[in-house]
Amino acid sequence: MILSQRSFAAFISLLCWTAIVAQFLISYSNSTIAVGELVVRFFSYFTIWTNLMVAICCTCIVLFPNKAIGDFFTKPTTITAVTLYILVVGLIYNIVLRFLWQPIGIARVVDEMLHSVVPILVLIFWWRMADKRIEHWRSIFNWLIYPFIYLLYTLWHGVLSGFYPYPFVDVSVLGINRVLVNSVMITFIFLIIGLLLIQINRRIAKKR
Repeated sequence: MILSQRSFAAFISLLCWTAIVAQFLISYSNSTIAVGELVVRFFSYFTIWTNLMVAICCTCIVLFPNKAIGDFFTKPTTITAVTLYILVVGLIYNIVLRFLWQPIGIARVVDEMLHSVVPILVLIFWWRMADKRIEHWRSIFNWLIYPFIYLLYTLWHGVLSGFYPYPFVDVSVLGINRVLVNSVMITFIFLIIGLLLIQINRRIAKKR
């Protein structure tokens, strides 16, 4: 593993951990609900889980380069899946959610880190530094397991608590039919981006 790869991964990791902690502190300072409920709501966001995944991935690449866990996160299928997830985070936020609120000050900086800066940096890392191989097309179905489990949890928790982290999955406002349609549309976004990443992987691997 070359030094530049680990250095870039370390930079992404530091940025991610900083943004996640800062976002929690911002949420805590603005919250009027119990700490326990705040923690549950904080970890109800796909953005937080995915940035946490990126942070763990990059941390393991840096700290455990010759260990099984480091090898796992440098596997093409793993790093491509992580790239897919964070790209969807950035895409949906910047197209659908960005205009629903206007954070200011440090909240704006952290918001950009989580939804724009980290996705771009991960894409650069994947494109320039991650190992490539001829990935099988069916890998995309394994990559959909994480967002599918997240959706099931979000709907289940929403029914119990009345809290939905994103407006496009808010059953109490949209109804279950519309939420399912939105979920299918987002699934297609995952499929399209995932297949595109696989195609790029295959082309680069063949050239090598």
